[in-house]
Amino acid sequence: MNIILLHSADFINPDTVILKGRRKDHIINVIKAEKGDALSCGLVNANMGKGIISNIDSSKVELKVKLNQNPPPALPLALILALPRPKMLKRILESSATLGVKTIYLINSWRVEKSFWQSPILNDENLNKILIAGLEQGKDTILPQIFKKRLFTPFVKQELSDISKNSLCITAHPKTTTPCPTNINQQTTLVIGPEGGFIDLEIETLEQIGFKTVNLGRRILRTETAVPVIISRLFPV
Repeated sequence: MNIILLHSADFINPDTVILKGRRKDHIINVIKAEKGDALSCGLVNANMGKGIISNIDSSKVELKVKLNQNPPPALPLALILALPRPKMLKRILESSATLGVKTIYLINSWRVEKSFWQSPILNDENLNKILIAGLEQGKDTILPQIFKKRLFTPFVKQELSDISKNSLCITAHPKTTTPCPTNINQQTTLVIGPEGGFIDLEIETLEQIGFKTVNLGRRILRTETAVPVIISRLFPV
């Protein structure tokens, strides 16, 4: 936890917060902070800054906060991800939030198992916890937006063109020889398929609306590995 994320309910007045539970335990047991210590803090979806510990005991931590810094800039990226298995999804979302991705679409495809859509990890509360963990690691405050789209063809044909307008449109796919671009400096829409990749018809549907199919090299990567690898190739994060 590289930043203590605050919520409006934590404030007892405009510059004082009381923390209990997980964040309190982290401050006491992991950071081993003491009264007078300064900690990096930030209000979710708002500014970040510093908090000075004004009182600390086994039940709570009180901080005097000054939030006068902007959060780090978001990556100019919309990530379109075929829904992976739940354990993999958790790792992907957390690392994406850490890297500064702010727009994520979870989509269906022929190789996505129907049971994945029933996972409790897709509940908004659970998704929020995962994203918070990613922000805490990346020292950021702005929560990514996640959109769930369960029909591949209507989403691609009716929505994705508008989502990807005026951006570099690429699909990561192992069955092509075109290399993935590197160190770009523009808005990008990146589509990543399921384990085993998109079927040919899905690739053709994406290509019809302007998505270029690119390859990461000879090795076939798991989706949880491919996502941060591609992002780090596209942007200097």
